[in-house]
Amino acid sequence: MSSSALEATEHDPLLQSHQHLSAATDDEVVDFLQGDPEDPRNWPSWRKWLMVAAIIPIDLSVSWGASGFSPAAHDFAKDMHVSKHTATLGLSMYVLGLAFGPMSLAPLSEYFGRRPIYVYSYAIFLLLLLGTSFTNSLALFLVLRTFSGYFSSVTISNFGGTIADLFHHHDTGHAMSLFLWAATGGSPTGFVLFSFIAKGKSWHHVLRIMFYICFAFWVILVAALYYLGETRHSVLLLRRARALQRTTGNENVDVPEEMKQRGARELFGTALLRPFRFLATEAIVQFAALYNGYLYGLSFLFNGAFHIIFGTDGYGFDIVGVGLSFLGIVIGISLGLLTNIYQERLYQRQIIQAGGHDVPEARIYLAKFAAVVLPLSLLAFAFTATPDIHPIVPILATALWGWSFYTLILMTLTYTEDAYKTFSASALAGIGFVRNVAGAGFPLIGRKLFLRAGTKNASIVLAVMAVGMVPVPYVLTRYGKELRRRSPWAAHHVHELGEDEESE
Repeated sequence: MSSSALEATEHDPLLQSHQHLSAATDDEVVDFLQGDPEDPRNWPSWRKWLMVAAIIPIDLSVSWGASGFSPAAHDFAKDMHVSKHTATLGLSMYVLGLAFGPMSLAPLSEYFGRRPIYVYSYAIFLLLLLGTSFTNSLALFLVLRTFSGYFSSVTISNFGGTIADLFHHHDTGHAMSLFLWAATGGSPTGFVLFSFIAKGKSWHHVLRIMFYICFAFWVILVAALYYLGETRHSVLLLRRARALQRTTGNENVDVPEEMKQRGARELFGTALLRPFRFLATEAIVQFAALYNGYLYGLSFLFNGAFHIIFGTDGYGFDIVGVGLSFLGIVIGISLGLLTNIYQERLYQRQIIQAGGHDVPEARIYLAKFAAVVLPLSLLAFAFTATPDIHPIVPILATALWGWSFYTLILMTLTYTEDAYKTFSASALAGIGFVRNVAGAGFPLIGRKLFLRAGTKNASIVLAVMAVGMVPVPYVLTRYGKELRRRSPWAAHHVHELGEDEESE
């Protein structure tokens, strides 16, 4: 098979963007007809949103698996007779597992559909989570934590694709904003929730309670998925084709070319190698990976830094007080969910003005403001996070950070999907890999930074890093069109852009 043919078959982006499926002209090709009730995009709204609602708690719990351990890390360090820095590996190894899961779990949905991947991958995560709550071996614990992160990454692998299965490309905005709220809000909400659970309990009990909560989410998910049904288009059409083969005896009945299943070697070769090609050659992906890595790394870094700042050696809070200090970030992320309603209206207005064509730059309006607010929030935190100033002041500064965090993450993902469409699975997998590797590394580095440099100087260092990334949304606004034209992957979709873009 030619290289170009291989590129054209990648049809499972994080935010999938198939063109509207129409009736096939060849009677032997099975396709969704207009208004076809078996097409998930034609499901009634209640059915679509019930599917989204069932997966949202699972998405939250993926990050809870990481941050929910942090309130118990002090007890873990004492029990295992290790330093607090070594105990941080309990967080970092889990997040490292998140980095590798999507590239291998996502392609499996092409063969089995999304439902089995959700159900069985998360079930394995539950078993591993339960195992970590009983082991007293540091080495075994870290191995189990790594594989827990790997199998819990099922929502990172499939949730965006599920949204694309259910909604037409220009209508994914609201569902995606909820997905990103859970993905970004999972870390701080997990710390808040499990700080209450960790008070007066051992780390073993914390992880067992986490297991019970996640198990309840899984039961709800399984019930919803088996009630609502499969959503992946290629799997549904393949089932229809095979049913027609059996009933008609016509072995030539098949699915459209872009829906055909690929060989395992080809499928996993693409899934594992192409994300790194995007990271090495695509400026848009490099910008997005830089921002995502920094923001997610900082999010998990706060798990340890807030212990130093608000704990017994700082403001003097107990573990619950430290957990409550994360509410500023939670409020900021939730505010981002609300302000995205305005961003989505601006985007839809631009789509209408462009005659229904995609306008990726319409995703960036609020992100340009957020890029400036981000370093300012860190500077405000640097100069106010001291016991001499009331804690509500630095917590309010973190609310501004949370809003910027959410807004910038949402921009990078939606802009990347609009730019690469068919090939966005690989682009977003590359971004996700960098994001989670940074999420694993930042807590280890950040703890030492805050201990050695102090809260003020460490926060200033982080603010300077954020200043260096301020130009990213402005560069994408100014040069994004040209970057897409020069890309061998994004150039495939130039014809889908508005007339104003093609004529410039």
